[in-house]
Amino acid sequence: MDDLAPGPSPTAEQDATGDARVPHLLYALKDRDTFLVADASGDVIGRGDGLFHNDTRVLSRLRLLLGPGKPSLLSAAISEDNVFFTSHGSNQALPLPGGPMGPPGVLHVERKRFLWDERLYERIAIVNYSRDAVLTPVVIEFDADFHDMFEVRGAKRRSRGARLPTEIEGRSVRFRYLGLDKVERTSVIAFSEPPGRLSENRAEFLFSIAPESRFELFLEAGGHDGHTPCRERFRACAARARWEMRARRRHGARLVTSGRLFNHWLARSRSDLALLVTRLETGPYPYAGIPWFSTPFGRDAIITAWQILWFDPSLARGVLAYLAAHQAEEVSSFRDSAPGKIMHETRKGEMPAVGEVPFGRYYGGVDTTPLFVALAGAYAERTGDYALIDALWPALERAVHWMERFGDSDGDGLIDYARGAQSGLANQGWKDSEDSVFHADGRFPAGPIALVEVQGYAYAAYRAMARFAERRDDMEAARRWEGRATRLKAAVEREFWMEDEGYYGIAKDGEGRLCRVMSSNPGHLLFVGLADPERARKVARRLLSAPFNSGWGLRTLASGEVRYNPMSYHNGSVWPHDTAICAMGLARYGERDGLVRLMSGLFETAASFEMRLPELFCGFPRLAGEPPVAYPVACLPQAWAAGSVFMILQACLGLHINAPERRIDVYNPHLPLGIDRLKIEGLRVGSAVADVVFERIGEHVAVRSRPVEGLALRLL
Repeated sequence: MDDLAPGPSPTAEQDATGDARVPHLLYALKDRDTFLVADASGDVIGRGDGLFHNDTRVLSRLRLLLGPGKPSLLSAAISEDNVFFTSHGSNQALPLPGGPMGPPGVLHVERKRFLWDERLYERIAIVNYSRDAVLTPVVIEFDADFHDMFEVRGAKRRSRGARLPTEIEGRSVRFRYLGLDKVERTSVIAFSEPPGRLSENRAEFLFSIAPESRFELFLEAGGHDGHTPCRERFRACAARARWEMRARRRHGARLVTSGRLFNHWLARSRSDLALLVTRLETGPYPYAGIPWFSTPFGRDAIITAWQILWFDPSLARGVLAYLAAHQAEEVSSFRDSAPGKIMHETRKGEMPAVGEVPFGRYYGGVDTTPLFVALAGAYAERTGDYALIDALWPALERAVHWMERFGDSDGDGLIDYARGAQSGLANQGWKDSEDSVFHADGRFPAGPIALVEVQGYAYAAYRAMARFAERRDDMEAARRWEGRATRLKAAVEREFWMEDEGYYGIAKDGEGRLCRVMSSNPGHLLFVGLADPERARKVARRLLSAPFNSGWGLRTLASGEVRYNPMSYHNGSVWPHDTAICAMGLARYGERDGLVRLMSGLFETAASFEMRLPELFCGFPRLAGEPPVAYPVACLPQAWAAGSVFMILQACLGLHINAPERRIDVYNPHLPLGIDRLKIEGLRVGSAVADVVFERIGEHVAVRSRPVEGLALRLL
């Protein structure tokens, strides 16, 4: 997923000293449309970090100095609920006025911060553990460059707006910028204590800290003035931030296992989703990831909602409502839009506003529209909420109309794409970097391009529409859409299957030639149930073999293919959400043991990233005693990476919920390695609420639930 092709360059950022700053060692906080990324010391100094609001960086520098240098770092962490960042440090030697250097390691420096109401709150606490008073010079450096997110990511602009005069008051500094879109953006940083010296980019303090005593300095930063920072404001707003996060985490059923570390992974994943979910007018919506994609994306939100649909369908409801409200209404080559198409992404910054990039509201995703319809079908089966389907019906019909009229540009029955303008995405499936689709000899195909997995999503969409139409007593429409699904299935089997390889090709090009490349994409065909059972078993064997399975997860491209590169964005790296979708596909065709091994690999990957799965990581083969290799500029946290654990867990459990028939079906359940018991508490099916327990007994897994009137638990 990317909105600037090619994908992010796999190079670490550097700070002002030239030292590498690897993103998975940076720390992120978020509140609504504001997020902060900083290093372990709490400093903002690199190219990709900062405080951002509405895709604009409103704080590009925030650095704490104690005397002539930074405090020595002791540790840093984000709280499990993702509300607080805390960094611990100690002083280096401090110069004494007119005398010798003060001793190092006698001052403990704690920086604690959070975001609330789209504003940064920070407390700098210094404790003197020596027996003498310590005269402590404290310096805070700051700046606001008002760069658009696309500038931060490397886009070059021909011109920028005007930096207006900075306003300096007794204990605050206001930065101002008038963009080319004629919008004035402001950023204010304020302190609880008046600095001894305050300039445009620097606040200097001098505190005498008595022996064994504590001193606190509070600062706030945001797009507007607030009250003077103080301890009471910090504590009151911190309590509200924590309360709101707890409320966001309470949605859906509760999952508890016998494994302490596994429970930590589940809890951290739910916290990451709660962090990224923003409540919009249409309901909850997961922003894709921090830092590059903290905004609504269509495809990412649909997949994330699908990953947790089985235990929390409320997110899918919000996603469907938002995307229906932002459906395309006109044909635009610049925005890759056509009536009925579902949005790929939306941005609020200056560059999209003035048309420098098309991503203000962009529709260049060929798969998002069929995925939207397919998610509606899955949501209806999971919840029985046909009132929502009725409300969405005009949007669903428009989406399918786009598939039938615009999605198949050459009339061959396959959904395809070709970007409308050079500013758009060259590739418009989930693997949207410029080099992700190619022929077996490495040549890039001519468009329009029909991706194999997109045909699977369209198949699921047509079948969902057929079920909806039948329920609405429109049998003619039901037969028409079921017929389309049947013909599409036959076309995929005929046009994409490589008999000599026992596998499906990744795509067909505009000249009708098959791209005979071994990619993970066909695993998505299994996810929607399109593949012939015998062929699906061959695909499953391939996916679980060494060329695909790195030991940590499934590679996007098999090793040995012509453009294979384990350090690339899409050609050999491992994306957890892709592994999870493939795992659900494998489960659909009866595989279980391989799924347990895949889940174990992802679990051990998460353990290497502080119990978080990154957006992607490198596809190098697993070696004994060595961790997975990070992809340098991956988003962390990232929504569909966080949701992956829940999808692959559902695959292992073989759990399927049919609310209209008031049924919970369990097919050949398996528990993750090392887990002997898993309990799902408060699983809502229609108006009924069930607790379901999976427990290992010898070589088998038993499933039980207390009787619930009108709800059946079936073991299959």
